[in-house]
Parts: sequence; structure tokens; C-alpha cells
Amino acid sequence: MVPRQSRRKRLLFAGALLSAIIVLVTGCGTNFGTTDDGKQRYRWKMTVTTGSTSTWYTAAEKFAKDLEDETDGRITLKVFASERLSAGEATAGVEQLMDGAKDFSYNSPIIYAGVDPRFGAVTAPFRFDTVEEGQEALAGPGGEVYRKYLGERGVELLGFGESGMRQLTNSLRPIRAPEDLSGLKFRIPGFGLYTDFYRSLGADPTMMPFGEVFTALQQGAIDGQENPVDVIYSANLQEVQPYLTLWNYSYDPLILGMNKDLYDSLAPEDQKLVTRLAGETNEFQIQSNREREAELVAELEDAGMQVNELSSEEKDGFRQSLAPLFEKYRRIWGPELSAEFIPEGL
Repeated sequence: MVPRQSRRKRLLFAGALLSAIIVLVTGCGTNFGTTDDGKQRYRWKMTVTTGSTSTWYTAAEKFAKDLEDETDGRITLKVFASERLSAGEATAGVEQLMDGAKDFSYNSPIIYAGVDPRFGAVTAPFRFDTVEEGQEALAGPGGEVYRKYLGERGVELLGFGESGMRQLTNSLRPIRAPEDLSGLKFRIPGFGLYTDFYRSLGADPTMMPFGEVFTALQQGAIDGQENPVDVIYSANLQEVQPYLTLWNYSYDPLILGMNKDLYDSLAPEDQKLVTRLAGETNEFQIQSNREREAELVAELEDAGMQVNELSSEEKDGFRQSLAPLFEKYRRIWGPELSAEFIPEGL
């Protein structure tokens, strides 16, 4: 029998541990008093999905440094890699941002699509051939539609970064034609159009948190996965995936989001500061990502990956299944986003 005093100590320890976890995960402690001249002090939290070697993380760290430097420490931002505040669950991390349990995040629209499928429109397969085309679309009315829909979900859009064009890795063979995908089990994000697209090509798509992908590949539970090069590299997937296919099948921007209630509560000068520094952060992240991609592909080859890049003619073979899928998802995404990202005739 456990002595009463010992049980009491264990209960106290468990309570203290739970309190510490709650403080870490929630937005408690955001406001830290005021300066001598009456300005609000802030201690903010931000997450990124990728690890600490990614351009997402280095850009977020720049954002944190710039906020602290320009406010003489009045505002600080702590950055957590690998969705640490939501135990690696990216969709749960987006929900934390919407609910105010954290303050900022860099997330793909694909992750937001787990909450509302409309957010996946910009990532429609083979809609854009280059990252420049994708950014141009987001700089126009399409980006403003995203701003409106994000605001409805409690997120202030601070602009778009860029994960890049999504590529394909696998452990069995080079991929050049739809039949090469037949029977292969690929991890994909929880995004309906991707599921339908891979099934139309004869593949077996499955969903799992990204934090579980390396082990699943290592153990042979899945044959492959798809992600931009920066994510592939920062997750060390070259250690368990011998084949990389560059097919640029989906443009994947990043949403730099801030909890909207927090943004709206800021003094106008702090809103301007956050907006300006966020814009500079996105520019830095995009430039870093584009400059680094060719280097990373070379490093992946040096690590032993066999890299093949599809021609326009080879990509056409994968596009053939898209017309009926686009028709289905126009109804899901609605007229505003469809008009910008999958207009009639594609």
C-alpha cells in the first residue's frame, strides 16, 4: 500500500507538471506588463511544421530577432520547430492558432484544408508550372479571398511565404508515368483532392502526421511520400528514400498567420510593425528557399538519391485524370477561389 504522504506528493507533482504543460501549450503569459512610457510588453509563441534546418525556421527566427531588436526587447517571440506545441500534429497546431492558444505560425494551406477544404485551392495539382506563377496568383484577388476566409477562422494573414513545388520520393523505382505509381503506398497530407488524385493514378494514398513519416518509410509501412525539396532535406528522408522525382505537381505556399484577436488588440503602431516585419520575413524566406533548392537537390544526389526530372510531355500523362476532379472540387471550394485557382477550361 502506498503511504498517504507519498500519494500526496505524487499528486502535487502531477498537478505541477500539468500546469507547466498548459502554460507551454496555451497562450498564457502573452502580455507582460507595460514599459515606462505605457507601451504593452509581449511574449509570443510561433510554430513551424518543419525542423530547425529548414528555411521556415530560419525565417521565423529572423522575424523573432527583428521584433525584439526593433522594440528593444519589449516584444519577444519564441519559435518552436516540428509543431512542438501540438505534439507534431500540424492540423491541431492550426486550430491552436485559430483559438488563440499560440500567436503565430507558418503553415501550408494544405494544413488549413484539414479544417476547411477551401484553403487547398491554390495547391491544385498541375495548376502552376513555377513558383513565380503561384506567387503571382496569390498577389492578386486570390490572395484577398484567402485573407477573408482566414479572418473568418480567427487568423490574420500576414502574407505568404513559400514551401515550393511539391515533389515525390519512393523506395522502389523511378517515377516517369502514371503506371509507375500503380500499387505504391504514399503518405499524403489529409487533403481530399490529393487523395482522389493519387487514387486516379492507381496509387494507394494514406494519411499520417508528418512526424511519423520517417519511421514509416524506414520500416516499409509506406513506399513513399510527397513534399517540397526543403522539407525532404530537413527531414533527412534521403536516408530512407532512394528515388526523387521532380515533377512540380503542386505549388505549396506558406501562410504566415497571426491570431486575429491578438492582432486586433494591438496598438496601431504595433500592427504596422508586425505587418512590416512579417512582409520582410516572407521575402527573406522565399528568396532563401529558391536559392537553396538547387543546392539541396545536389546534396540529395550526393547522399545517394537517384533524381529524375519529368518533361512537359511526361507531366501531361499525369494531367489526364484531373478534369473530373477539378469539376468536383470547384463545387467544394466555391466560386471565389475556383475563379482564381481552377477556372473553367482547365
